[in-house]
Amino acid sequence: MSSRAVRIANFSGYLGDRYTAIDEAMSGDPVDVLIGDYLAEVTLAALAVGYRRDPERGYVEYFVDQIRPHLAALAARGVKVVTNAGGFHPAALAEKLRKVAADEGVALRVAHVEGDNVLSRLGEYAAAGHRMENLDTGAPLASWGHEPLAANAYLGGWGIAAALAEGADIVVCGRVADASLVTGPAAWWHGWAADDWDALAGAVTAGHIIECGSQAVGGNFSGFTRIPDMLVPGFPIAEVAADGSSVITKHAGHGGAVTVDTVTAQLVYEIQGPHYLNPDVTAHLDTVRLAAAGPDRVEVTGATGTPPPPTTKVAVFAAIGHTLVNTVYVTAPDVDAKVALLRAQISRDLPEGVELDITRLGTAAENPRTQWDATVALRVMAVAATPEPLAKLNLPARLGSLYLQSIPGFYHDGGAGLTGRSKPRIDYWPALLPMSEVAHRVVLDDGRTLPVGPPPTAPVHPQPVHREPAGAPAAVGVREAPLGAVAYARSGDKGGNSNVGVWVPDERAWPWLRQTLSTAELRRLLPEAAGLDIVRHEFPHLRAVHFVLRGLLGTGGSANLRADQVGKAVGEYLRAKHVLIPEELLADVAE
Repeated sequence: MSSRAVRIANFSGYLGDRYTAIDEAMSGDPVDVLIGDYLAEVTLAALAVGYRRDPERGYVEYFVDQIRPHLAALAARGVKVVTNAGGFHPAALAEKLRKVAADEGVALRVAHVEGDNVLSRLGEYAAAGHRMENLDTGAPLASWGHEPLAANAYLGGWGIAAALAEGADIVVCGRVADASLVTGPAAWWHGWAADDWDALAGAVTAGHIIECGSQAVGGNFSGFTRIPDMLVPGFPIAEVAADGSSVITKHAGHGGAVTVDTVTAQLVYEIQGPHYLNPDVTAHLDTVRLAAAGPDRVEVTGATGTPPPPTTKVAVFAAIGHTLVNTVYVTAPDVDAKVALLRAQISRDLPEGVELDITRLGTAAENPRTQWDATVALRVMAVAATPEPLAKLNLPARLGSLYLQSIPGFYHDGGAGLTGRSKPRIDYWPALLPMSEVAHRVVLDDGRTLPVGPPPTAPVHPQPVHREPAGAPAAVGVREAPLGAVAYARSGDKGGNSNVGVWVPDERAWPWLRQTLSTAELRRLLPEAAGLDIVRHEFPHLRAVHFVLRGLLGTGGSANLRADQVGKAVGEYLRAKHVLIPEELLADVAE
């Protein structure tokens, strides 16, 4: 136990994040713990396919090469490393790291956390009466009609804490909740009890903020033009105090910036509402307050916690078919007529079992300055239950045969070519399972296994219901302008749902924003959401309105047919829409 804050630095926010980030973190400011987050619902789906092909792998293999050059320095400095790069096989990655450390002559203890992989127990759960209803539809897993190829329960941070308490230097995890990478080290460092709810909620909040790497430092931020040195934005550090409050910062001299707005962006990212459910605690984000505490330092206080629900989420994946995508281009004028003819020609005489999704992307300029201003992309996706109908379709030949018998100004990217190679289409089934049914455990380097029991729990806290604004603001002293002229936004995915949080940096704009952004107005602004179930919440301390657009992403990012599969662009799309904004707010922006 230590009285000072624990400094936890992120070096990865997703599978494919900047490879050199761990080098940068090791050359940056001193920290106590390094965390690497590699997993998301869509990346789990991708790893699941590889694991099915080779059960001896299934982990993030490039992590080994990332950390190899730093093993000696980690040992010398006493810096701990916690990562979910274990994916579907944390035991294999832990053993690989032990071998690499031994080959390098470095004494490091490696432990792993397991129990999240529940695929082999699905039959047992069904026999015991666990229906594992889909969180979005309520249907039981047995009704899905597809054979699961992966099923992973979200684990909390107490296994990580136990491994660190036993002297582990590196803790390899599979599917722990993202924030657990911070909650576990913070609980170990400060010696928290399982019912230190407010402290745990604060750590979950800090973990949620830094889990996605550079996003807290200006990456993927609506106000990126106001962030200095965005060429290579740095990675965040959370200084988590004994009471769970934290300061979010970054390594000195690294790019980007940590501001109240970059932190707000991450707080409203990929949530379902003010109650943020975690296997260790229910964090109430509507009590969180942010305050600037100096350059690149933001204080995060006020988080309150209550016991977690008795269940944890389980991500189940199954292969439901194959997809094949090509993109071709249409040139103005007469774009509507050209797209209509192409659509008809491409869709003619399809092989049995093939479905096409043809999406027009973009609008040609009325008086184009360059050829590319006159260009619209046409994305052609073919879907089938097996690869054979897609091979019979021969989409590259079908598209290529139209050059002399279709429209003028039609072509594909000659540098990229057209592809006939399909890829598996993986569907996602989010379900719940009692935490008592998950064998959460730690395996130490000496072979000992430590069981990790579930924490005290309580019934699920329903998300609060916030009343809709009573009418639109008065249309006096206003003019039409993009919402993004005065507001920021951040969007993401939770299974088949897209969320979008919109906030204003100017507190004087908050009454206008909350009254303007009603559910009805969102439906008007986003025609794609017109028929969807939409949930609206307000975060007054953050000056934010938050929406969940249920079903916008189909059944999940890995299976839907949208070009923006995981809803990353929904927030910016909304900011591009024009609304009536008070002149005084626009005048302040202009200044």
